[in-house]
This record gives sequence, structure tokens and C-alpha cells, in this order.
Amino acid sequence: MQWRFWLVGLIALGALDANPGAQGCDSRGAVKFVCGTLNPEDVVSVPGSRWVLVSGMNGGAIHAVSVETFTPTRLFPLPSPRERFDRKTYATCPGPLDPGEKEKFSAHGLNVRAGRNGVHTVYLVHHGFRESIEVFELDVKASTPTLTWIGCVVAPEEVTLNSVAPLPHGGFVATNPYNRKIADARNRAGRGEIAGEVREWEPGKGWSVVPGSESAGPNGIEASPDGQWLYINLWPARKMMRLSRGRAPVQKDVVDVSFHPDNIRWQEDGTLLSAGHDAPTMARATECLRTTCSDAAAKVARWDPKTLKVQDVVRYPSDDVFFGATAATQVGREIWIGSVRGDRVARYPVR
Repeated sequence: MQWRFWLVGLIALGALDANPGAQGCDSRGAVKFVCGTLNPEDVVSVPGSRWVLVSGMNGGAIHAVSVETFTPTRLFPLPSPRERFDRKTYATCPGPLDPGEKEKFSAHGLNVRAGRNGVHTVYLVHHGFRESIEVFELDVKASTPTLTWIGCVVAPEEVTLNSVAPLPHGGFVATNPYNRKIADARNRAGRGEIAGEVREWEPGKGWSVVPGSESAGPNGIEASPDGQWLYINLWPARKMMRLSRGRAPVQKDVVDVSFHPDNIRWQEDGTLLSAGHDAPTMARATECLRTTCSDAAAKVARWDPKTLKVQDVVRYPSDDVFFGATAATQVGREIWIGSVRGDRVARYPVR
């Protein structure tokens, strides 16, 4: 099995059925769906707009979903993608993605740097012919958004990227859950041992390890607006971590949660939403991403970045059309939940 399929540290994605059951898009009780995306692993609200971005793993794509019509629009890849290479900022980038990737293209973690006048920067964790952060300009001023590729940052050899978050001054941080130089990293993470770390990239400086970030499978990540704090999900360990950045000594606070937290996302009210997998064990969580399990559920928790108080807000028992929650963002009175597999994003009512 190729190393790139151990992406979330959960499952071999090549073994997944990308469209389980080919079910219709009807509601399940109070839960509604956005259908028409493939393996929608990450979901991100675009600031000041009526759009939510959705990334698709393992042959998927980047889609923009209207919060009014709930219709997905494919933005990338396209037969003739928009490209405007920023060679100055991304000097080490070898160039645009190879269009020959096709089903090898895998859009994983996603994040947005808010810009001005409806033009933003999008960072994508990409797996394919290269392991990289791909960077785009997103324009949501028109009736249909456009995505223009502007550059990339190729990952170091030992890194398998998972999630990304922007920093001030044009840089970003990204998680490396299972460092390829650490023997048996995934099982080490399952035992709560150090298996990976957070990497930082700055224009003109390149990659570095964030001091103190070495931990048990760091997965989802967000950064405070000033870049002084990182908020990191430790999926194998059922923990969330707040880590200082740019100060000595390093400050690290870790809290336990009731599930395996995957991606983490800032919300308009200043809290963070973490989505993940509620199952008795890590092994069971992995198994239940491949099939419906009566003892598993999609779970979302709200995290206060100041008090570190965690409150469960969603528990959606696994069923035949949706399971394996990976990301969440609040849209009005709904919480939208992505999944590592399938063809839909769940729209769960806020209670």
C-alpha cells in the first residue's frame, strides 16, 4: 500500500467505496444533506460570503456550495484551470499541478485566509504526484466563484500533510501526524506516544518544526489571528492541544475529549468546532469508517479557546448514508459536517 493513503491516520483510502449505497439525498429526520461531492473531507465557510468550500479526497475536487441553494459548484480541478504563478512568493514551487493526476488528485485539509473585496487566499493539503500545499486565489464577487492557482509548497520527504492554517505575513502551519522517519508511527500515536509534529512555512525561510508540537498524531489545526497560539486536534489520543508559538518557554495545554477529533475550525463567535469519530477504541473508529456501526457516531464539539472548555453539540449515530465525520462549520442555524467518504455533507440543526 502506498504511503500517501495513510493520510488521516485512520484508514487505507483505496479500500473505501467512494459512494456507499448510492442513496438519494432525502433528509434523515431533522438532518438534511448537500449531495454531489466526493469524499468531502473538509468544509470551510468563506468569510463574508454565501459560500462554503468543500475538499474531496481520493479522486475528489474542491467545490463551492451555496448556503442558499445548497448546490455544489466544482472549482478545481477543471479541464482548463485558471493559473497565475506567483514565482516570487513560491519560488521553490516546480509549477502547476500535472493535469495527468486525474483520480490520483486528492484534496485533503483546506483553509482560507480572509482578503479584501471578496478575494481570498485558499490553502489546500494536496496528495497526488506530489505531496504539497497548493495555494489559490478565491474570488467570490461574481455569481459563481472562481479559483485561480497561484503557487505551491512541496512537503519535506518525511512529511505526510493533513491540515493547514494560515499565519500572519503570508506563511502557514501544517500538521504531519505520522512522521515517516519514526518507526511504527501510527501505532505509537495510538499509545499516546510522539509520532508527528506541526510544521511551519514562511516565504523566503522555508519549512521548520514548531517547537513543542511533537505529539501523538497531530491532525486538525487552526492558528489565532495574531499567530501566537495554535489549536491542534490529536486524533489517536482523544485530545485537543493549545500550543504557544514564538515564545520561550513553550506553553502547552492539553484537554481530553470524548471522541477522536479530526479537523478543527474557527467560528464567527470566536469558538472552535472540532468534528470526529465517536467509537469505543481507535481500532473500532477506523473500522467504522468503512461500514455502518451501531456503536459509532459522528461527533462535533465546541471549544472555547480561552477557557479550554469543551461542549459536545452534535452526535449523529452512524447510518447507511453518513458516517465518519471529519470537519464541521456552522452555517446559520445548522452545523455542516464533512466525511472522509461518501457523496454528501450533513446539515445538522443547531439545538
